[in-house]
Amino acid sequence: MTTCRSVLPAWMLASVLLALCLISGPALAGSRLLATGGVSQIEGAAGGGLSPWGVLAGNASEGELAATAFASVAPLRDYRLTVGGVALNLHDRLELSLARQRLDLDTLGGRLEQQVAGAKLRLVGDLIYHPWGIWSLGVQHKQLEDGTLPLAVGATSTRGSDIYLSGSKLLLAAVAERNLLLNLTLRSTSANQGGLLGFGGDREGGRSLVAEGAAGMFLTRRWVVGAEYRQMPDNLSFAREDDWRSLYSAYFFSPHLSLTAAALDLGSIAGLERQRGGYLSIQFAF
Repeated sequence: MTTCRSVLPAWMLASVLLALCLISGPALAGSRLLATGGVSQIEGAAGGGLSPWGVLAGNASEGELAATAFASVAPLRDYRLTVGGVALNLHDRLELSLARQRLDLDTLGGRLEQQVAGAKLRLVGDLIYHPWGIWSLGVQHKQLEDGTLPLAVGATSTRGSDIYLSGSKLLLAAVAERNLLLNLTLRSTSANQGGLLGFGGDREGGRSLVAEGAAGMFLTRRWVVGAEYRQMPDNLSFAREDDWRSLYSAYFFSPHLSLTAAALDLGSIAGLERQRGGYLSIQFAF
């Protein structure tokens, strides 16, 4: 009998229910300014679509709890990436996240699936009022469900952990009286294509330090447009790995619902060139 796996599996749904139970108590979230928690990135952390930011998920401030759930899809020229996940914000100090990624190999045939468990600790600062913004330290542990293909093309492992430091700052009335959000992330990683092609390789087996940047301008208090850039390591000799780029637009209908659309350019993936396409993500915040 064939089983059908949901993009958002049972353990993630259970996490959503747990988060809702936690925030149904007296410490309800909601005092943070609209959109200052960002959206959900493809590995489950709060940030942009491609990169984690220094902010934590949801609308929680100190003494509050918050949770988010999201679903994203990115159809590319030869692939289709689908992601679902949840995140929990504990008192605007600690973020815990879970995500499940599925990459359909439309041209090559087959599928790659990965689970990502993340944690992000706010170290210091505030997005708006601190002169240096908000800085957070995060980790994302990744595990492939089937590593046959990644190992065959030269990966040395089917699991690995990324460690990153992110700083975000919102500049009020910075450009034509519009608010401007800036983010810088430094990541230590051995992941190939974010981990979907395994970890390490025959060209480079160790960790690489890569940089990720983002900028977004608020056209209104609900609508932000911007760009992201994510540097990638290049561990496998059989195919180069290009850096990722996006132009995005996010609209926050309310503190509880946002929609993000983007144009992606992920370069060459597993030897297939010009992997460009769209990106659509919906986020619910509680």
